[in-house]
Amino acid sequence: MTIDFTTATFKDFENIPDYDIAQRAEYFYEFLDHMKSRGHMNYRLKNTSGTNATLNIDIENKNDKYISFVSSDYLGFTQHPKVKQAAIEGIEKYGTGTGASPLIGGYFDYHSAIEKKIAGFFGRNEDEVLLFTTGYAANSATLQILMQKEDIAILDMGVHASVHEGCAFTNKKTFPHNNLEALEHILKVCENTYRTKLVIVDGVYSQEGDTSRAKEIYALVKKYNAYLMVDDAHGVGVMGKTGRGALEDDGLLDKVDFITGTSSKTFGNLGGYVIANKKIASFLKFQSRQHIFSVTPPPSSFGILKAIDLVDEEPFWKDKLWDNINYFKKGLNDLGLDTGITNSAIIPVKIGDQNKMWDIGRILLEEGVYTNPIMYPAVARKDARIRMTVTARHEKEHLDKTLNVFDDINKKLHIAKK
Repeated sequence: MTIDFTTATFKDFENIPDYDIAQRAEYFYEFLDHMKSRGHMNYRLKNTSGTNATLNIDIENKNDKYISFVSSDYLGFTQHPKVKQAAIEGIEKYGTGTGASPLIGGYFDYHSAIEKKIAGFFGRNEDEVLLFTTGYAANSATLQILMQKEDIAILDMGVHASVHEGCAFTNKKTFPHNNLEALEHILKVCENTYRTKLVIVDGVYSQEGDTSRAKEIYALVKKYNAYLMVDDAHGVGVMGKTGRGALEDDGLLDKVDFITGTSSKTFGNLGGYVIANKKIASFLKFQSRQHIFSVTPPPSSFGILKAIDLVDEEPFWKDKLWDNINYFKKGLNDLGLDTGITNSAIIPVKIGDQNKMWDIGRILLEEGVYTNPIMYPAVARKDARIRMTVTARHEKEHLDKTLNVFDDINKKLHIAKK
């Protein structure tokens, strides 16, 4: 089998018929060499400084500074002195790790404090929250144990890869992004067929940057006696009147059956969480394999406690973030570039052609701007884009320089909407 490297994606090498492990790896290595030769390896670059509006990156032994649009540290709390101090204090008190899973000695009082803090943040009770070591595991582990062969998961096509992995042991249907008519059709067909029906959507979608039609989806889900899970990893701290996420302004924080999220974005740390009613939460605490067989989050998680407080104590970070979002998006749109339907801190510039996308990523990097070229399977094959995340740490000079680079690229490659 021959794969055309000029149109290939990472997905094409996942399972090649008649190629064993070593052969697939060797063929993929050739593809990586091809990408490197064309300057298209914007992936796995080695950072030598902390997450911020700028990053020092070691490329071919040159350690230079780049404007960074690759981090979801939306409020910049990874660099906040109070958050860092809290993490240091956690390490000084407890050491660097826990050494055990939660059932057999790895559950500490600071884990309980984080659960209580997250519960209070969302207006829930502390026995309705459980922690995971990553946000990815929070989704995949919860779904793997809750959804079995008698059940069905109904997914918006834009949900995260962790959700798809979590549905490996159950029946699964997808509906076009935010298409309520298609969702209702599936719910109607499945109404009396499966034991449990669970609809899963994002609060803010990681590639389009738009929000779910949560209020309408919630009404549909309840009409057909189903459950609703919302992964709001990208909404917390960014969306909602007080930063409680995409569900806040719709008044759904206390109504949605499952809320999942991460501490790796707005909370500036590592970890994931699931919010459910106390009996389901208790079930997960004793049945979810990734929870009971994984070591618990380390003492540096103390930083999460302070980061959650800062969402309320220092709301100017959210205000600064939105000033930056609106300024940058307007600048891109004024250049005629297609930013799609985003209404969050995730801003794509849609290109379409994959090779042109890679060339744009290369030029941006050459000009000191670090972005994420996104291709299939993260997005449709003809919907390649440059994905950027704006943070409160960006200054106007960072945004202006990036807009100027896009202006120059547009003049050369004609990427504006026609």
